[in-house]
Amino acid sequence: MNRMRTTSENAQAIAANDALAVERTLAGERDAFRILVERHSRTVFRLAYRMTGNRQDAEEVVQEAFLRAYQNLARFAGTSNFGTWVYRIAANYAIDRMRHRKKEDARRVLHEPMNEEGIQDDPMAKVEDAKPTPERLTQSMELRKQMEAALAALSHAERTAFVMRHWEGCGIEEISVVLKSSSSATKNTVFRAVQKLRQALQPFVGTGEQARAMGMES
Repeated sequence: MNRMRTTSENAQAIAANDALAVERTLAGERDAFRILVERHSRTVFRLAYRMTGNRQDAEEVVQEAFLRAYQNLARFAGTSNFGTWVYRIAANYAIDRMRHRKKEDARRVLHEPMNEEGIQDDPMAKVEDAKPTPERLTQSMELRKQMEAALAALSHAERTAFVMRHWEGCGIEEISVVLKSSSSATKNTVFRAVQKLRQALQPFVGTGEQARAMGMES
């Protein structure tokens, strides 16, 4: 009980400090915004990386999220704390980035060179494979690859809903704002994502503690 009270008090203190930093930024103190970036960039990056699946896109999401937050700070209503607000900006931009990347990948596939048999050349096939190490052969590495593949197979909405709900601990209402959908539709999206991931990863995680830890147990 005391731990829960302490966590709540810490969250309130951060929100209060954020509000002060926002006021100082709007008053012309640019260094004040740097405090907000330093305080929340790690959390935003974690969300972006889990949604996009790679560091380059995640770093772009972080930069764009804070840039948009800075540019629109005067319109920040203050109905929620700054951390929640920039988090939503990042989630929305990550969805846009994933959609854009999907189109880029499709165009790249269409323009990749063909070999004499009419098959696209795979640049990775020209790289000699290093001898496998014990680490590369572990089940955890295989599970991670399968998890990444399973997440990539989800729709943008499903991936966003799963990451925000089961890995970031967001509430349904917060997710529904990002997805621009009703609470009931968001719950269904989360449910579909869990079911698809459970089916894809069943041979690897089963139904025990590992599945619960990955957010695939209801």
